[in-house]
Amino acid sequence: MAPGSQKKNTKGVKEVDPTAKLTDDLLVDIISRVPYKSTCCCKCVSRRWRNLISHRDHRKKMPQSVVGFFYQGYNAFRSPRKARYFTNLLSRQRYPLVDPSLSLLPTCDSLDILDACNGLLLCRCWKAADPLELDYVVCNPTTEKWVSFPATDWSSKVSVARLGFDPAVTSHFHVFEFIDEEAWGIAEDEQSECYGRIQTLAIYSSKAGAWKYQTVEHGPFAIPKNSPGSFLNGILNLAAYNNLIVAVDVEGDNWSLVHIPKPPYYADDINGIFPSQGQLYFANSPADSDGSELSIWVLDDLVTGKWTLKHNVSHLQLFGTKYSSYANDYSVISMHPEHSLIFIVGGHDKTLMSYDMDSRQLRFICQLGSECKAELPACGDKTLFHPHVPLFSQSLADG
Repeated sequence: MAPGSQKKNTKGVKEVDPTAKLTDDLLVDIISRVPYKSTCCCKCVSRRWRNLISHRDHRKKMPQSVVGFFYQGYNAFRSPRKARYFTNLLSRQRYPLVDPSLSLLPTCDSLDILDACNGLLLCRCWKAADPLELDYVVCNPTTEKWVSFPATDWSSKVSVARLGFDPAVTSHFHVFEFIDEEAWGIAEDEQSECYGRIQTLAIYSSKAGAWKYQTVEHGPFAIPKNSPGSFLNGILNLAAYNNLIVAVDVEGDNWSLVHIPKPPYYADDINGIFPSQGQLYFANSPADSDGSELSIWVLDDLVTGKWTLKHNVSHLQLFGTKYSSYANDYSVISMHPEHSLIFIVGGHDKTLMSYDMDSRQLRFICQLGSECKAELPACGDKTLFHPHVPLFSQSLADG
């Protein structure tokens, strides 16, 4: 029964929905106080409730939660060698909440998930007619809406492309394509000593429907292929080599290069940069420390590069003696958008775990399996895990 309608109960007395008299602001305030799973159920009550929950003006008030992760597995003895997966975090959910094959998207020869940002996925679709050509696709797995747009002339050679999107501000998105010197076509003898140095930044605006290009004059710096994008307050943040975080706005006009708070033991293995609770966090991993503890830092000021230690825990306290072997083989893959909760994958069977920094409790979620690995793990190319936060808005780039 829709709010505002009437029906007769078993005694023949007309009943009126009590929420019909509530103003939109009051109803939004009530819904925002219930748990995330209940919010999903509220969306199904009526068209009015669904529109209130999905409206961008109410986005920041509604509870947000990571419900699962997209990731890619690799097996050299299987055909196809690469496969996409989605693992659930919600309890008692046996099957994927979304189809990891993304069959909703247009037919293509192969598809790669490059990034996830606030409910949207950035994908690269290689064309069946010419495997060297591709289109970009941004999709919402929750509503099965998607838009495609042409790639640049360099996209097939680009290793790092990331998505910027904030549904509380606009339904439009930006795609950042970091083009290195080799992909740009600079002769080998003219390239800088910084291998993989980013030469040009290409930014696609869904509002303008076009790419803009800017020569990168900040650096030099290079970005690992597996560096996850962290989009916060209109700025994309990426971990780069040489202990740096590269930050750039959606126009490509404002840049910052920030040193991480705790230099790694291995200089080429930094990728733990995550947004959470309106701030940017850095999480070290075994290779990023002396091997004895996990520490979480929060960036106080992007301009000054000041960090504050948020939390630290010894590996013995984190894993205990039973799972002490994880201490040398784990990675922090994400943080919860609203709580002091981090997600960890560790061990040979790639066990997915969550750790609550407030209660200091570690929870085992599931085993992802030994095939959960990058195509070239020997080269330090870690698996990227893309967190999925459902976005109920029906609009995608206002179209």
